[in-house]
Amino acid sequence: MDFGKALSALKSGYRITRSGWNGKGMYVYYVPMNKYKSLTEAAKKEFGEYVPYRAYLAIRTAEGDVATWSPSCSDVLAEDWTTI
Repeated sequence: MDFGKALSALKSGYRITRSGWNGKGMYVYYVPMNKYKSLTEAAKKEFGEYVPYRAYLAIRTAEGDVATWSPSCSDVLAEDWTTI
């Protein structure tokens, strides 16, 4: 599917991946806007007990950890997206 359909799937709770990605086990998921407990003194000083986060996309990397993710131009134009 194209990225527009993949983005709609993300917002519906699906995880997405590309068949063109080389990394094994990689996928993207949507993290909705929420508040998360402050874990650092800097965050506590600025926001108090909870930090307000905007919605964002996260990726499970080939190494097995998680990072925030922004699609590249190649990702946006690709048509090999699938849900998992």
